Amino acid sequence: MEIYLIHIVPSPLRHPKQKPEFGVLSPLSALHSIDQTLSMAAASATSLSATFSSLSLNPHRRRPSLFPSHHHSSSISRPVSLSKLTHKLPPPRANPDLDTTFFDTVDPEEISAYSPPEPPEDFIPPPSFDEGPVESEEDIARAYEEIYGPGYSGETLLGNDVYVMDSKVKKTTGFGSKNKKEKVRDGFEERVVQVRRVTKVVKGGKQLHFRAIVVVGDKQGNVGVGVGKAKEVIAAVQKSAVNARRNIVTVPMTKYKTFPHRSDADYGAARVMLRPASPGTGVIAGGAVRIVLEMAGVENALGKQLGSNNALNNARATVVAVQQMRQFSEVAEERGIPMEELWK
Repeated sequence: MEIYLIHIVPSPLRHPKQKPEFGVLSPLSALHSIDQTLSMAAASATSLSATFSSLSLNPHRRRPSLFPSHHHSSSISRPVSLSKLTHKLPPPRANPDLDTTFFDTVDPEEISAYSPPEPPEDFIPPPSFDEGPVESEEDIARAYEEIYGPGYSGETLLGNDVYVMDSKVKKTTGFGSKNKKEKVRDGFEERVVQVRRVTKVVKGGKQLHFRAIVVVGDKQGNVGVGVGKAKEVIAAVQKSAVNARRNIVTVPMTKYKTFPHRSDADYGAARVMLRPASPGTGVIAGGAVRIVLEMAGVENALGKQLGSNNALNNARATVVAVQQMRQFSEVAEERGIPMEELWK
């Protein structure tokens, strides 16, 4: 029986897309080719082992440089056998200071239970979580009120106002603004006189803002006019209210809630005339003058705008006219005479 092996004959000049050439070999030729392949594989293995041994066992081998120098000729060192290297290495020395008696008596296969160290003599164990004193309902309510305030329970144990919610749990968001500020409780009332949209022309276009005029007063003789500008209406009103509180003036009044005498004043192109009135007359004025007089607490007065219709200028002209007024007692004190002699 004859055995035929199909052997692929490689061609060094064959194109990669060209099909390989097939040939039929006789049994003797096949055995001869197998013998050659095995001898080549053994030679390759011997060269690889010599290379690896030279890399790992040669301590004097020079590392390859990234930039080889042409002035010095590098000589390839011969590989050193493992038997010669082991004779040169000194035997390991034992450390005489290291105590290893503990490991002599320990069996590694024995299963031993963990024994914790003993506590010191003056050690006092901490109390358990459940062993503490039981808190009463009042203690729990008091702690709850310190954190959240008395607004939820309606009862207070710390003397707080149950009708005022604590600032920590108040809502921080509001319509038209990112943060809703808490309303100031200082006894002053606020009234918006005018809100106008103003534009500022800049290089890139126009900037839109809102200007608000606010009058604040406690209706007890204190009044102030303020103006503020912002990109939102609520922010503009808040700014103007703060500005008005910084410009509080006192309005002199008699016991009939009217002016002690007449007064005229102007601010810019606005001119305002103020006159006292008898009880029951009321405030007869218009525009910003009426708002300023009502917030100041004046109940009987006459007012007239004689110049410009600008609300801000008229409000400030009213404040100037009020500042010019003086009480009878102040005039008598300046003159050094009693009040009864002022009309003589």
